[in-house]
Amino acid sequence: MDTEMDNRRTAFAAAIAAAAGLLLAVAGVAVAGPGIGPGIGATEEVVDNPEDAREQHDDGEPEAAARERPQAERPLTTLEPVEWGRARESDAKALEVLGSAVPPASYQRLSWSATELFEGIPVDTPVLVMNGRYPGPVLCLTAAVHGDELNGIEIVRRVLHDLDPQKLSGAVIGVPIVNLQAFRRGSRYLPDRRDLNRYFPGNPDGSAASRIAHSFFTSIVRHCDALVDLHTGSFDRANLPQLRADLRDPGVVTLTQGFGATVIINSIPADGTLRQAATDAGIPTVTLEAGGPSRLETEEVNHGVKGIETLLNTLGMVRKVSLWGEPEPVYYRSTWVRANRGGILLSEVDLGRRVNAGDLLGTITDPITNARTNIYAPTNGRVIGMALNQVVMPGYAAFHIGLPRPEPKTAEAAPAAAGGSADSAEGAGSAGPADESPAAAGESAEEASVASASPGDGSAGEDPAGEADAPGVGADDQDQ
Repeated sequence: MDTEMDNRRTAFAAAIAAAAGLLLAVAGVAVAGPGIGPGIGATEEVVDNPEDAREQHDDGEPEAAARERPQAERPLTTLEPVEWGRARESDAKALEVLGSAVPPASYQRLSWSATELFEGIPVDTPVLVMNGRYPGPVLCLTAAVHGDELNGIEIVRRVLHDLDPQKLSGAVIGVPIVNLQAFRRGSRYLPDRRDLNRYFPGNPDGSAASRIAHSFFTSIVRHCDALVDLHTGSFDRANLPQLRADLRDPGVVTLTQGFGATVIINSIPADGTLRQAATDAGIPTVTLEAGGPSRLETEEVNHGVKGIETLLNTLGMVRKVSLWGEPEPVYYRSTWVRANRGGILLSEVDLGRRVNAGDLLGTITDPITNARTNIYAPTNGRVIGMALNQVVMPGYAAFHIGLPRPEPKTAEAAPAAAGGSADSAEGAGSAGPADESPAAAGESAEEASVASASPGDGSAGEDPAGEADAPGVGADDQDQ
């Protein structure tokens, strides 16, 4: 089976070399940073949920910051779209996965079991497999790697049940609930509070998380030609629908160009994430973030379904054209604005809002003294993630700002204009005097505390989740 997968990926490589060059030259989105494609330098990465405790390795030591992985350490991935109408039905083959052979033009619900409950009862996770009538790539959709992220579950359900195997080229493997134990508990984490998305590709002799990750990766992920990992914001944060993608990789670029009008964030995946492990294994992978945890959001689900259906059409797997509005930008840098005081956070902006330096983002009110602190945008940009209204502590990552193409003079002046200071890559920051803020007279002002890294300096940006940092980055909310 491994030889067959290798041969298929090799066959894809020849044709994609020219296609990728064309895609990189004429990107179908508006670019808010340098051009998409190999050779660019990643500036800032979005890092995972800002409030998690640091994950522990199997040896019990705190997980170190993610090591910088030079691009030369692994080959770039490729992905070849199918030319619709050229695929021959006679070339279609059964898809062998999880000990079953799914014949062409058929759909099966299989089961994957990686671990047991405390009582020794196996945990069987449903896996939906649709093998098309015609040959083509195998696209995998994974959701609920974190058990409280529900939007992806509904996205996978709708996509799989809307497809017709008689009209499909290639195959789609959908895993609506990867982390079934966490899902049943309504939790982000496994019962031992480990984050499954920090243990891929896993270890068959490691911790519970490592064993589950290894089983999932070897049993399912290695059958994929491309993968879309579905997530939401964490801990009462919501994300504007967006793709997290390493745009140095041609195969990943091919995926991003197939999602229609969806914001793209150039992001180097942190060690241990499914996106990093799959891409390192030669499987182009993107993360689709949409909405917040523990809720089902119709608008975000609709966007995700439409994006994946557009991707299927772009890859030549189906013939279904979706109409989109104005193209969305690519952000090569982003930064979080943090609360420097505790209290009740109330937002004054919505997801997707474009802001200028000095614009009011929200307020924090002391529930005892009624003193109010204003949070201002430190620079021009767009709100691509934000905390929902809630009670926060100092240091809480409140607003995620996607930054436009950098203009050094403007970028340097922006924090001063906002009455705040930009943190270094280590994320240091302290409250500034009220009179340095554009707040109205008599109002106390919060310094806009920002975690950011210098473009291309290779330093590790702060992970507000307290988890592994990725090199050359500094925004928070990495692959959720």
